[in-house]
Amino acid sequence: MTHAATDHDTVRVTPGAIPEAPYDVRIGHGILASLGESVARVLPRKRRNQPAFLVVDDKLPDQIVSTATLSLEAAGFAVTSADVAASETNKTLASATLLLRQLASTRAERTDPVIALGGGMIGDLAGFVAATYKRGVPIIQCPTTLLSMVDASVGGKTAVNIKTDTGLKKNIVGAFWQPTLVLADVAALASLPARTLRAGLAECLKHGLLCATFDIETDLFDWTTTHVRKILAKDAATLRELVTRNVRTKAAVVHTDPHELDPNGGRAILNLGHTYAHAIEPIAQLSPTADPADAPLQHGEAVALGVVAAAHASAALGAFHVEHAELIRAAFAEAGLPTRVRALPSDDALLEAMSHDKKASGGVLRLIALDAPKSGDALGRCRVVNDPPRAAIVAGWDALRG
Repeated sequence: MTHAATDHDTVRVTPGAIPEAPYDVRIGHGILASLGESVARVLPRKRRNQPAFLVVDDKLPDQIVSTATLSLEAAGFAVTSADVAASETNKTLASATLLLRQLASTRAERTDPVIALGGGMIGDLAGFVAATYKRGVPIIQCPTTLLSMVDASVGGKTAVNIKTDTGLKKNIVGAFWQPTLVLADVAALASLPARTLRAGLAECLKHGLLCATFDIETDLFDWTTTHVRKILAKDAATLRELVTRNVRTKAAVVHTDPHELDPNGGRAILNLGHTYAHAIEPIAQLSPTADPADAPLQHGEAVALGVVAAAHASAALGAFHVEHAELIRAAFAEAGLPTRVRALPSDDALLEAMSHDKKASGGVLRLIALDAPKSGDALGRCRVVNDPPRAAIVAGWDALRG
């Protein structure tokens, strides 16, 4: 892929559900400087000193925040910023209520944008605020992490977490609210800690293991594993291509099943590894390394472990050759991601945690199984397995114990 002709790539997302409108995802290096102009162009109505509510990860470098703010102001927006501590424990209804109060104080109307500047947690929270304020205002997603660029910013899922008697329930309260525009500036990835970049790469590898199901980017897994060193070195051209190819994959899935209603596949396939990941991500003492100080797991680290577990569970079902499962483990390890974890709870405790996953249907667990039963089969296809046998699920957990 060559990028000489334009300063960004554009992927058109067509959710495939009425009345949701298509929108563009623009991916490039340095394109955050054009944010104000880009937002003004896509709004249904633009007026002088129009309010723009900017929700910002409070740990972002000042340069990223000032670039976005100055660009919006230069385009004639009256910017109100709200800094948010980006953590799962802060992704709550209380945080959303505080933001809604701040937004209301700007006297924002239904055509005035909310702009999310940060990672997936910021995008989810700001998107939820946009979806609920006056029954919906435009949300502009400006993801600044690899994970949010390739996954969370595209597809319209917004949510907050809730604490229950059985623990923290991730993304259990939310709405589908498609963005009006996504602006992914890969220059922002230069400031990411290496661990955070690797965590985002886990979702890219996951996309490579399901893309053939949707006949899109069918060589993505091989391409990603071949380019791991350049990705981790933050090579700008490679990052741009990585994000573009992954967004194409996500867009294709969203088009087929925008609201995750297909019981036999569709958008549910994106949850490859997540039934396992969501069971271990809230466990505070689990570390991606031998050092307990590295606990807890980041989302992408939990996904890496979850995909390895799902691969071995698929092998136990006879759907996936164990040779492929070990190849996947090696690919995640090469990317610096965990493939085993110490101090896992008992099988009974883990199965109980899995039963609370929001993807369960009628109380029945759904496993996204990898589908390549023979040694020479190509990777990239998955399917939904409803109510998989306990032995297969436990085989996944056993593959992670170390």
